[in-house]
Amino acid sequence: MSRIERKVRSMVKADAEMKSAIRTVLDSATDNEVQWVDVRDNITSGQWGRLIEKGVLVDGESGFRIEEPEAVRDGLEEPSDSGEEIESSSWSKWDKGAAGVTVLMFAGYLWPPARELVGNGVDILLAPVLGVLPFYAVIMIIAVATGLYSTLLRVALMDMDKMGQYREQMEEVKERREAAKERGDEEALDEIQEEQMEMMGDQLGMFKEQFRPMVWIMFLTIPAFLWMYWAVGYRGADAQYELQSLVIPFAGSVDWTTAIFGPIQVWIVWYFLCSMAFQQVIQKGLNISMTPSS
Repeated sequence: MSRIERKVRSMVKADAEMKSAIRTVLDSATDNEVQWVDVRDNITSGQWGRLIEKGVLVDGESGFRIEEPEAVRDGLEEPSDSGEEIESSSWSKWDKGAAGVTVLMFAGYLWPPARELVGNGVDILLAPVLGVLPFYAVIMIIAVATGLYSTLLRVALMDMDKMGQYREQMEEVKERREAAKERGDEEALDEIQEEQMEMMGDQLGMFKEQFRPMVWIMFLTIPAFLWMYWAVGYRGADAQYELQSLVIPFAGSVDWTTAIFGPIQVWIVWYFLCSMAFQQVIQKGLNISMTPSS
């Protein structure tokens, strides 16, 4: 089902009068374009504005163009099923395996032997870099890498169209609930409440869509984070490198293990600041949107 068809179905379901309004627009169109003057005697300005707001009508040459007229007509037809289900993505054995390994790697934060194992393994790759660049620059490189693969993994593994379907479905139910409240329709409110209970499965599907790329992001990020943890000697452990101090605003020269926000130390703050900044730059540079399509 296309995006426009979903929007038309949603509008008709929320307001039955939209069906005749959309048919009027379709019948009044010439070369797939229509002007307000052609339909103002048969539909309200609110209905007209709703069609523009939802993207069913878009700017045309001499008026407004109907976006995907066939999809609009399909959206006016009665669905074959009483309820429309969104097919949820299934996790592959690789996704599940990555999730299992990620959980095990979390032990590195609490169990020194695991931290030593991961830290020494990653150090094979990062020790030569640290031999050339200062520690703050190495953290910046790690932040660039994590920002890049985090963005690409979200694009590759998270279905934005499906996320948009979940969001639209929830917004549509919310609109119907508000409309039922305004007119005091208790029977409709009870039906909507039952429908929301049935949608719990869809909410779980939405969570799965969001969490799947996070598993792979953590699978790749935790080793790098544990290496930094291991290198600076976090929580009283012996530091693996003699690192130069860092000069920061309002605090002056500080060590990497200096706590600046409660128990949060300098190296953690520096990593997250770099990571967030570079991730925004990467998304803008690659013209990637993390917002579900609607």
